[in-house]
Amino acid sequence: MLDIKFVRENPDVVRQNIKNKFQDGKLPLVDEVLALDIENRTIKQEVEALRSQRNKLSKQIGGLMAKGEKEAAEEIKATIAAESARVDELTEKEKEVEERIKVIMMTIPNIIDPSVPIGKDDSENVEVQKYGEPVVPDFEIPYHTDIMERFNGIDLDAARKVAGNGFYYLMGDIARLHSGILSYARDFMIDKGFTYCIPPYMIRSNVVTGVMSFAEMDAMMYKIEGEDLYLIGTSEHSMIGKFIDTMNKEADLPQTLTSYSPCFRKEKGAHGIEERGVYRIHQFEKQEMIVVCTPEESPKWYDKLWENTVALFRTMDIPVRTLECCSGDLADLKVKSVDVEAWSPRQKKYFEIGSCSNLGDAQARRLGIRVTGNDGSKYFAHTLNNTVAAPPRMLIAFLENNLQADGSVLIPEALRPYMGGKSKIEVVK
Repeated sequence: MLDIKFVRENPDVVRQNIKNKFQDGKLPLVDEVLALDIENRTIKQEVEALRSQRNKLSKQIGGLMAKGEKEAAEEIKATIAAESARVDELTEKEKEVEERIKVIMMTIPNIIDPSVPIGKDDSENVEVQKYGEPVVPDFEIPYHTDIMERFNGIDLDAARKVAGNGFYYLMGDIARLHSGILSYARDFMIDKGFTYCIPPYMIRSNVVTGVMSFAEMDAMMYKIEGEDLYLIGTSEHSMIGKFIDTMNKEADLPQTLTSYSPCFRKEKGAHGIEERGVYRIHQFEKQEMIVVCTPEESPKWYDKLWENTVALFRTMDIPVRTLECCSGDLADLKVKSVDVEAWSPRQKKYFEIGSCSNLGDAQARRLGIRVTGNDGSKYFAHTLNNTVAAPPRMLIAFLENNLQADGSVLIPEALRPYMGGKSKIEVVK
């Protein structure tokens, strides 16, 4: 969320940013919020003037009464009563105007970084770098659920009966592999100096609107009926929410945390939930990393975060690439974002397995995450987040890239301690 002062002083910058994100329908909001801002400041000035006048008049009543000028005193009392009524009326109007300003300010997109490529959607994202050599073996790579079924590792039919499409049962070595990857990702991040955390899996509405845009909220979040609670779509939501309404000492930053959680997503407006696959699903588990830091340090931490994901995947022999998200593919709160994509030998292309984002002070401004500088200054923190690993989507990349001609799957050395020392998993006969 932008500062209204910034919009007031830089309306053309805000308008151009909206155009760069191909959201021209939001352009009228700039003029509306500027008009409301003027109205709000006018109301405040009138209220202040009326209260000042009321205080002056109140002081006169005692003197008039002492002189026996009751009629004059009563006239002043009547004036004060009228002015008090006007103050109440204006105060109520002020609340309405400020609420509308807040809604608009939470709808106008954040200012993107100048380095972000301009493009309409994800088809115009820009490849940055590849890591590892993509390989297409000389044998056929089956669909990922077919690979899992060779190990008696998945049951989608039973899950469909129990919960519908977008759910799954993982079993045996596949379930163990799923959990092993998460445990390895957790320890990988702890070794990087991040503090491990298991957060609440439900959050209140004020946290939801603090960490994401209204459009994202509608497309993603499941609401608990009858309660002010939502199931989280990623642990970033509750992890950033952990700092709501806090004043943090600059000396205590950065806060670097890695968190585990199940995640729940409606996937409203997505391309549909597959009946056979586990690429786009309603429920999954995830290891996340988040950083709360000073504005000066956020570019450095942005690079560190996505580099961690690349390093993790390379230890599991999975080729990856980074893709700079263009302006039209950025969620409204994001300043800059990069996707990490894994190589799919079956599809002979890369697919997304994680996303790293710098949100500037947008979330901090919404949630009241402030910093006291060493010089006594006060300002909003910057927040960043990145996916460490998100099975079972990650299983797709893992299984395809480590599949052997005989149907077995190799276990990279780094992951073997989490698989009971196994160097491979064998097809169930």
